Amino acid sequence: MRYRRLALIATVLALTVVVLGAYVRLSDAGLGCPDWPGCYGQVMVPDAVTAGNEDFDWRPLDRGKAWKEMLHRYVAGGLGLLIVALAIVAYRDSRATKGLAAALVGLVIFQAVLGMWTVTLLLKPLIVVLHLLGGMSILALLWWVALRENAPLANARDLGGLRRWLLLALAVVCAQIFLGGWTSANYAALVCTDFPTCQGRWWPASDYRAGFTLWRGLGTNYEFGVLDTPARTAIHWAHRCGALVAFSVVSLVAYKSFAVKEPRLSRVAMAMLVLLVVQVSLGIGNVMFGLPLAVATAHNGVAAALLLSLASALHLTKPLAEP
Repeated sequence: MRYRRLALIATVLALTVVVLGAYVRLSDAGLGCPDWPGCYGQVMVPDAVTAGNEDFDWRPLDRGKAWKEMLHRYVAGGLGLLIVALAIVAYRDSRATKGLAAALVGLVIFQAVLGMWTVTLLLKPLIVVLHLLGGMSILALLWWVALRENAPLANARDLGGLRRWLLLALAVVCAQIFLGGWTSANYAALVCTDFPTCQGRWWPASDYRAGFTLWRGLGTNYEFGVLDTPARTAIHWAHRCGALVAFSVVSLVAYKSFAVKEPRLSRVAMAMLVLLVVQVSLGIGNVMFGLPLAVATAHNGVAAALLLSLASALHLTKPLAEP
């Protein structure tokens, strides 16, 4: 089915965009191009910026960072066009879910606006995190579209209890993705350099009110962060505690999935557990080795894959009457 093939291609591209976005952010290239949608007023990264250009005097050109930012924009633009094509195919195919296709188009438009605001509002943490969540949402919805060609389990109607646990796990993982994005957007990943303690303590000095103030007005450049150590510590420690909760809930859900004794669900549960262990290992590696770029980027990619594994399990356990 052409619709499903397009959805699979778009899913792979969406995962690429999520990982590229993490790479750009972790490379401190989020303002590699200080304007949008171009770069220093050009469609391509320029060789140099005209001296005395008041629009860009505050941001000297770093071509390496600029190309990272523009590559992310080009790939994201390609994904947007592919999602529009997916919607066109959906409206011509009686078997396709037109509502999901329309939702994806709306979401990708809003995601583009968030991408613009990420630059024009100078990496404001709330916008950065919403941009991350938007990318994850697009990825999950595309995967859900691709999964629709696979039938749920024959006894899905009898698995309402497991499905509720899966929905809880999904909510917990989404909350943990928010905390991870908030940690990154506020440059709080390296405020604790020991593990399992933080700054040598089990409950370090923290300022949760400052750390979780979502909106701080306009006109501030948030590149490299503006919070003091106690506020960043609160964010980092909350992310670690959230990881413990997520590990517990997802492990329990995987155990309950194995107990159903359905081969397809068991395979998904195994993938879920493997991804969970890898994700925790990458998180510990970020702390112990000083946030290596490859490890930190992989941490984002595996979070996305874990989200998709939960979506797969939810699909297998959904009653046939659901869209």
